[in-house]
Amino acid sequence: MEQPLPKNAVGETIRRLRYKRGWTQETLAAKCEVLGCSLSRGTLAKIEAQIRSTTDVELFAIAASLQVPIPTLYPKDFARQLRGSGWTR
Repeated sequence: MEQPLPKNAVGETIRRLRYKRGWTQETLAAKCEVLGCSLSRGTLAKIEAQIRSTTDVELFAIAASLQVPIPTLYPKDFARQLRGSGWTR
């Protein structure tokens, strides 16, 4: 059976960067809230699990909260994934 396509490309990296900082999902969600982006812990969990897509505003707030440029959130081989895997279906 074919795996369902992920809803976003950034979830795994967000989780890894958050974990590296020792932050809970609630901590990252609170940091996004300070920037004016209302994100619940549950919503962030769905983004990290790649079962929910992200809006541009959420992506900006998450990157700013993690203090990384937005492109850092994408996998290094993202362009190849777009060309060669399920991302284009």
